[in-house]
Amino acid sequence: MKKILISDSIDEKCTDILKSAGFEVDYKTDFSKTELLNLIADYNGLVVRSSTQVDADLIEKMESMEVIGRAGAGVVVVKY
Repeated sequence: MKKILISDSIDEKCTDILKSAGFEVDYKTDFSKTELLNLIADYNGLVVRSSTQVDADLIEKMESMEVIGRAGAGVVVVKY
């Protein structure tokens, strides 16, 4: 099962939609940078808003990442 991490505050409906699509979803918004770097390799997807900074250090640790989504106004959602 694909695992998605939601690391910033978003509407609970987003979590429900992802779970109903068959994803395992972890919603945790209080990661330290070090914690996030240590755990991100386990996830296939990441949903952020503006608090989580997706930088080179984080991307380097993304061993299984398939998609990074940013929730917010004006964002296009791509379904694959």
